[in-house]
Amino acid sequence: MRIIRENRGKYIAYGETGELACEISGKYRFETDGKANFPAVGDWVAGSVLPCEMKAIIHTLLSRKSVFSRKVAGQITDEQVVAANIDTIFIVVGLDLNYSLRRIERYLAMAWNSGATPVVILNKSDLCPEAETRKSEVESVAIGVDIHTLSAAQNIGMEFLNKYIWPGLTVAFLGSSGVGKSTIINSLLGTDKLKVNTVSESGSRGRHTTTHRELILLPCGGIVVDTPGMREMQVWGDEEGLKQVFDDIEELASNCRFKNCSHENEPGCAILEAVNNGTLDPGRLESFYKLKKEFSYLADRRTMKSGAIEKARWKKISKIQKIYSRDYKDKL
Repeated sequence: MRIIRENRGKYIAYGETGELACEISGKYRFETDGKANFPAVGDWVAGSVLPCEMKAIIHTLLSRKSVFSRKVAGQITDEQVVAANIDTIFIVVGLDLNYSLRRIERYLAMAWNSGATPVVILNKSDLCPEAETRKSEVESVAIGVDIHTLSAAQNIGMEFLNKYIWPGLTVAFLGSSGVGKSTIINSLLGTDKLKVNTVSESGSRGRHTTTHRELILLPCGGIVVDTPGMREMQVWGDEEGLKQVFDDIEELASNCRFKNCSHENEPGCAILEAVNNGTLDPGRLESFYKLKKEFSYLADRRTMKSGAIEKARWKKISKIQKIYSRDYKDKL
């Protein structure tokens, strides 16, 4: 069975008998540590089916080939799985007030960490006379990534998406609220399955309508995942994705005179030289430092949390050992 919808711990899966409302078994819930190990949209699960009730009990989660995650909102250091077992991630950006190179860099770093292949979709080209200029700007930061400009509302440029959507492949649509993810999926479906609100006059942005993640089967056999707009995108994972997004900065750093160059005021710093001669955007360098700091902070918090969990585990074991030891002495 594959999870096609999840909302606040309630699941819908698709199996041989069709759609099934699912519950997690008590044993699975008891033995599973951390929210990230519970099923998410796109996951394959094994369980027992109750055909007369059109229900199923989930007993285990099968191995994931890819997973897009972010840190949960707030101060808690936990992973939130957005979508699993995806082949391509469409990072959808609106060519209105939503447009931001720095946000695109953040999405790309996390997309590369997921194990899926990112593709940048610049939507609402009909509202932006400088659409081709914006595309060139994105090409300068999304190195080695496919970038497409389209207008889902006007059905312009949609044919480019067909090269990524094939039977058996899963594509996830990610982006901020109002960028047009649901409009694009409706166009692929050929019907208005997903609700889309009217576009606001201030900023030319569509209002957020999707409230839960959902896996949708297209007529061509391809599979897409619609997700709610992300107001907050805190990083999760390691710095490997960061290295792919900022490969140009990593290459410049290797050409510095000193191997331990801090890129602040050392002589012969290739990065500072690139900024001074205009070949490296200072904003891009600042984005690199900011994301690198966030990943480093996340790694420290995860290490602290792991240590606290291990300490609590041994404390519990020690307590159990003392109880058994006391009972043994009483019997003597």
